[in-house]
Amino acid sequence: MRTARIALLSAALAASLTACAAPTETVRTATVADTVKVNDGPDQNRIVPAKVDAIAQLVPAKIRAAGKLTIGVGAAGSGFPPLAFTATDNKTLIGSEPDIAVAIAGVLGLQPDLENTSWENLFIGLDSGKYDVGASNITVTELRKQKYDFVSYRKDDLAFEAKKGATWTVAGPKDVAGRKVAVGSGTNQEKILVEWSKQDVANGLPAVDIKYYQTNQATYLALGSGQIDAYLGPNPTAAYHVAVAGQTQIIGTYSGAGANLQGLIALTTKKDNGLVRACKAALDELVKSGDYAKILARWNLSNEAIITPEVNPPGLPIEGK
Repeated sequence: MRTARIALLSAALAASLTACAAPTETVRTATVADTVKVNDGPDQNRIVPAKVDAIAQLVPAKIRAAGKLTIGVGAAGSGFPPLAFTATDNKTLIGSEPDIAVAIAGVLGLQPDLENTSWENLFIGLDSGKYDVGASNITVTELRKQKYDFVSYRKDDLAFEAKKGATWTVAGPKDVAGRKVAVGSGTNQEKILVEWSKQDVANGLPAVDIKYYQTNQATYLALGSGQIDAYLGPNPTAAYHVAVAGQTQIIGTYSGAGANLQGLIALTTKKDNGLVRACKAALDELVKSGDYAKILARWNLSNEAIITPEVNPPGLPIEGK
C-alpha cells in the first residue's frame, strides 16, 4: 500500500544511499535515518523558481518562442520510485527527476511539459525533436556523448537486489558468475553486467546468465519465484522497492561507471542544439539558491548530490578504448 511505502522509504534508502565517494568494488555499510514522509499524491507543491532573464536568453530561439520545455521522463509501467513514477491518481508524474526538470523550466521561464515514455522511446523522441530534454536517470557515457549533450545533476550508483533472506553479497564480477541476474535492456547497468560476465569467463568462471523483462512487475515476480537470483538496477529505485515491498534486500552497490570513475546522471539534449548551455546555467542557479539541495532531500537522495553540474563530463568509456 502507498501508506506503507511512505513510512518505510527513508530507512531503506538510507540502507543503500551511503556516501558517494570514490567508486569501489566493496559492499557498503548500511546506515539508519529518521523516517521521511513522502507525498505521493498528485498535488506535489513542487519548487518552481522565478524566471532568470539572463539564463532564459540562453534557450534556443525555437524553444523560447514555443514557451514550453518538453521533457521525456521514462516512467512507463509502474515507474521507478523515487526517481519517476505516477502519483495516487495513476497519471501525474512525480519523483526527483520530474522535480528537477520542472525547477529548471521555471528558471528558464518555460512551461514544463512532462511526457511519460519508455526508455527506448525516450531517445527516439530526443532524436526526432519530440522531447527537448531527457530526464530519466540517464548515465553519461562516451558513446552517448557522440550523439547527445549532457549536463550532470546527480551521482550514479547501482544496486544488486535479491530476495529477502539472501545470504550472498556482490562485491565484484566473481560474485555473479553463473548467477541469473536481470537487467534493463539498453541500460548502462547492462553494459557493466556484460563486462563482468566477460571477466568471469576470462578467469575460468561461468558467465553471468543475464535475463531481460519488459516491466518491473515481471522482474520482481521472477525474483520472488526464484527464477532469477538478483536484479541490477539504479540504487535509489532498488532501495525504494525494498522499503515498500518488504520482500527483497540490497546485497551490494557499485558505481554506475565502474571501478575507476564515479558515474554521473545527466539531463540529455540533442547534440549541438544549444539547449545544454541553458540547462547548465539553470542547474547552477538551483545549486546556488539551495533549491537543488531541497529537491534531492525531499526524495532522500542528498547523498547523490554533486557539487557542480558539468557539461559533457567524463563518461563510461567506449568498450575497447
